[in-house]
Amino acid sequence: MSKDLRCRLIRNTMTSMIAILRAKGDGDRYPSKPEVTAIAKRIVLYYPMLQDRDLSSKNAWVTVYTQLYKRLQNVRSPQKTNPKRHRLVEPNCQPDPDELDSSDSTVILDRSSQGSSIQDCPSEGSSTPDSGSNARCIDTPDTDSPATTGKHRTLIRTAKKPAEIDTSDTDSPATMAKHYRTLQSLCKKKNPNHESISQLLDLEFAARRAFIDSDSCREEDKHRKILEAYPCFKDIGHVMGELQRILDKDNIHYIDELKERWDNFCQKVQFFGVWKKLLKPPMGMDKVEQALGILHVLPSLFPSSSAPPKKLGHASEALVHVLEENEDPNDYLRKRPLSCPVLILSSSNCLLAVGDVPITTLPKDKVTEGVLYLMAYYYALHLTYPRCVATLLSVIQTEVLLDTIHDQDLTPSFKKSMADWKAFVGK
Repeated sequence: MSKDLRCRLIRNTMTSMIAILRAKGDGDRYPSKPEVTAIAKRIVLYYPMLQDRDLSSKNAWVTVYTQLYKRLQNVRSPQKTNPKRHRLVEPNCQPDPDELDSSDSTVILDRSSQGSSIQDCPSEGSSTPDSGSNARCIDTPDTDSPATTGKHRTLIRTAKKPAEIDTSDTDSPATMAKHYRTLQSLCKKKNPNHESISQLLDLEFAARRAFIDSDSCREEDKHRKILEAYPCFKDIGHVMGELQRILDKDNIHYIDELKERWDNFCQKVQFFGVWKKLLKPPMGMDKVEQALGILHVLPSLFPSSSAPPKKLGHASEALVHVLEENEDPNDYLRKRPLSCPVLILSSSNCLLAVGDVPITTLPKDKVTEGVLYLMAYYYALHLTYPRCVATLLSVIQTEVLLDTIHDQDLTPSFKKSMADWKAFVGK
């Protein structure tokens, strides 16, 4: 979460905690340390991106607690006028250090055996960002949404231990719908904040995958429908982030490790291709020429049993197409018989497209990582591998992405290709 959003969340949360105490007639009492601790734990449950990154720490909420308590120490109480002496008196705003061991560890509103506590940390003051301001979105449930009606208006519930807090409301359909609406409003901005969109994609992941994996539309139209629903997937960074969420969401170094595995795979493929007499030694070639040579020969090194469509020509055209002089890329995409992701290389740059939809333009030297971008779109949009390159993409899936294939889905051509490959690399 960006620094600006974090500061607003901390400030508004503490303001709401103090306001609740004032409204219930607790005088000038401030939130105690146990109350601040409970709120800090609730915040990191609702906003996982705020958890401490330090794996050695047992408590992932310490940083949020420190910020809340620092904010509490900076709060100035409303000043009062003494009618007798006509001077301003400011009460002590510091919380009592002995409150940590006191029995008054929560805000008591219902005098029951268990008491009550402030459980819903996201305050009404921080619920919805002003649409006319430059403030970034805070994905806190607003008080008018169906998911929060009758719940966040009260902000007080029966006390629970922080470990027993029910987090099912964070995955409710209403909450997911709110995250999606916020995501759409961010994507409509001219220069949306990349980090804010990534955080919303994290929160809305379960509902999004259920929609994408539902197979509710035809394979030919699927990419178009999904890109209309999630225009942020036209950004390579967000698509690679989605690949990480699907395969290894807890590994923050996954993308770097993936690129390293791809480089190692390409080096071995070059020797494999020379050994198979399908590639020439890469003497005097630049990286782009080497990458193109590998992309053209990969379908032959790991052949599929199905031939490519006649209009397509060679099976490598399912991966990359080099434009001829005066050839229009839009005309090529319209005539292309496949709707899978493809790289279109011109003399100056590289265009990535899915079906007949141009996605983004990349520098020409990025073609060396192009296959990873294609695989990311296959995963993010849940697309089916074309039969003519199904064996190749399955090999990349297992060898580079480290995503295993079920034994029932192993084809004879895949088994044969993997046997030849492992015999060559010495495994």
